Amino acid sequence: MDILIKVTQFFLSLSVLIIIHECGHFFTARLFKIRVEKFYLFFDPWFSLFKFKYKDTEYGIGWVPLGGYVKIAGMIDESMDKEQMKQPPQPWEFRTKPAWQRLIVMVAGVFMNILLAIGIYILLLFFIGETYLPTKNVKYGVVVDSLAYNIGLRNGDKILTVDNKYIENFKDIPLEVVFNESKTLQVQRDSAKLNIAIPEGFISNLLKTKNLSFIDYRFPFVIEDFAPTSAAKDAGMLKGDRIIAINDKSTLFYDEFKEELQKHRNDEITITVIRKEKEVKIPLKVPQTALIGVAVKDPTNFLDFKQKEYSFFQAIPAGTKKTYKTTVDYIKQFKLLFTSKEVKVSDNLGGFISIGKIFSPQWDWVHFWSITAFLSIILAFMNILPIPALDGGHVIFIFYEIITRRKPNEKFLEYAQYTGLIILLGLVLFANINDVLRLFK
Repeated sequence: MDILIKVTQFFLSLSVLIIIHECGHFFTARLFKIRVEKFYLFFDPWFSLFKFKYKDTEYGIGWVPLGGYVKIAGMIDESMDKEQMKQPPQPWEFRTKPAWQRLIVMVAGVFMNILLAIGIYILLLFFIGETYLPTKNVKYGVVVDSLAYNIGLRNGDKILTVDNKYIENFKDIPLEVVFNESKTLQVQRDSAKLNIAIPEGFISNLLKTKNLSFIDYRFPFVIEDFAPTSAAKDAGMLKGDRIIAINDKSTLFYDEFKEELQKHRNDEITITVIRKEKEVKIPLKVPQTALIGVAVKDPTNFLDFKQKEYSFFQAIPAGTKKTYKTTVDYIKQFKLLFTSKEVKVSDNLGGFISIGKIFSPQWDWVHFWSITAFLSIILAFMNILPIPALDGGHVIFIFYEIITRRKPNEKFLEYAQYTGLIILLGLVLFANINDVLRLFK
């Protein structure tokens, strides 16, 4: 069921992105009285799943979910309709329009994707606001993974700065490390302040994890609820109990409890809890799974998260700023593929499986629209790259025409389109083979 929900979200998001993008091309083409012959969600080689014709345009759904397209009359595009280009130019064709009109038609898809991201962020900020944990409020310190442990970080450390720069949002620390290839972390451990060096190879290994998270915030373990089958409930634990020890070994925090419990599978142990300001010792038999069937109280009850509310008019500049920041962060990440010695393209290029994994296994509309906004930014950026067959490739040729005052040869455009399609299909194939190979690692 989890996979089905993820797949459904993936295709719904993809459909929204494609339709919005192609609407940009469609409506600007119609604005300049250019005939649009087809408007398709997904590609339709040989046959389509559904289609109908309204006025001069055929609308349909293809069977190859690699994107979508509008077929604009008089334009060398992915349809590679060479026969049409052999006919005398018509006043309703793309090729007969002024360069500035053709330029607007070509950038309109990218513009719509950026506009979609801005719109989503505006509505999210307006309806739910923004919640984050300031780095200075991580009062119990951090929980580290093996990557962080290997460079010298320890559970309970408090991150002060990154390269001596304070990061307001705690969750932005890993992004700061990756995008700016940071060299040091300044931390407080007990009463001492330490400078932790970030060695070569750390960022490369971090990127392989895909979630870019090498630290998390610590919080106490207070029981919120019980699972239908719960060893903890059967043993006599109650909602609101705060677990502080296993066999008298201190486990004041959730991560400490989880780690210690793993050592006692099938063992009889004594768990110490704080209940109404008194210590209570509870004997318990640990299942083989090392899961005792409890839900932990939300960390927002113990850490001072910052909640910012926005009116609709406040959300407009905030949503625009968030789109800008997300775009810049993505470009920085993309740039790392070509500029960083630590980052390998083969390790970080993913296809549909990688995209599908970022969706939630439970239906969460806030998460869905957040991911859709992010993917819309990616789609806009990738489409504006100066590769033939992408919008950016067409834009480059139009700029060439504007500067030189002459159109590129149509035969050249045709070969460039073929080259671009081969490059894109190769990248798609490479990315998805990468995804499949990762499943077996």
